[in-house]
Amino acid sequence: MKTIKTYAPRWYNTYAIHFFRLIIEKILPPSWFRSALPTKNQRKAVNGDFKLEIISHCWQYSNMLSYQLSSFVNYPPTKCALTVTVFYGNEDGKTQAVLDFFSKKSVKNVTWNFQALEKSKLFRRAIGRNMAARASQADWLWYTDCDIIFHENCLDSLSEQLQGKQESLYFPRQERTTEMLAQDDPMLRQDSEPQIVNIATQDFSLHSRDKAKGAFQIVHGDVARAIGYCEGLSIYQTQSLHWCKCYEDRAFRWLLETQGTPIDVDGVFQIRHVHKGRYKKDTFSSRVRSKIRRIQE
Repeated sequence: MKTIKTYAPRWYNTYAIHFFRLIIEKILPPSWFRSALPTKNQRKAVNGDFKLEIISHCWQYSNMLSYQLSSFVNYPPTKCALTVTVFYGNEDGKTQAVLDFFSKKSVKNVTWNFQALEKSKLFRRAIGRNMAARASQADWLWYTDCDIIFHENCLDSLSEQLQGKQESLYFPRQERTTEMLAQDDPMLRQDSEPQIVNIATQDFSLHSRDKAKGAFQIVHGDVARAIGYCEGLSIYQTQSLHWCKCYEDRAFRWLLETQGTPIDVDGVFQIRHVHKGRYKKDTFSSRVRSKIRRIQE
């Protein structure tokens, strides 16, 4: 994977992001902050089998990552060649164990691509996504999170939906989610050895989506390679000493000048959870986040 320019942590970066979100996005054109988008006619319209890359990040979410990676073993694609890219940190021993376990599993049409990053780069999700975009050879990239499960017929129905498509951004029209799970819920167990797991689908309820939010961004490969992932916005390519709120997802849709086009994809599941393992435990901010998530539920 080629080197992508990033920036050292800066104390004022959080303030700069809020200024950008509240002011700059509203008054300046997105074309100032990215390379030119390939026109629709310049984007390859793939018919038949194609290459798909699914990209996620994991920091202290090994329990949920196990469900995601298991879904590729339990329900591998038959109509596309899949590359599974996971960015992680070597310091996260439980995640490392899960990746070591799955790296030994040979699955037809699935290639494992596990990429270790130093924490300061891992904690800014746009950095890894930009690296993947620039290096990918896939026809389509799905930027996701490690709590998303690609269940039965998900990847094959996606392949059918993307035949001949040339829009820059798509997203699944519907997903199925759990209730907001507490950390002691059996589904979130962390005390077992890495293994292949599955879900009880009756524990999930159906919901509609209205835009291509962070974990549901399916991007045309030609577009991804042309502009990266917020590559022209240094605030989102700046390393961090802690996990960052993912404001770059909204910026990415702004750069594409679209909220995405919905498509019908089967078997998209999400594990919703109160405790955010990627944030420092028992801090005031982590307690506030947990309370907000409970109130929202």
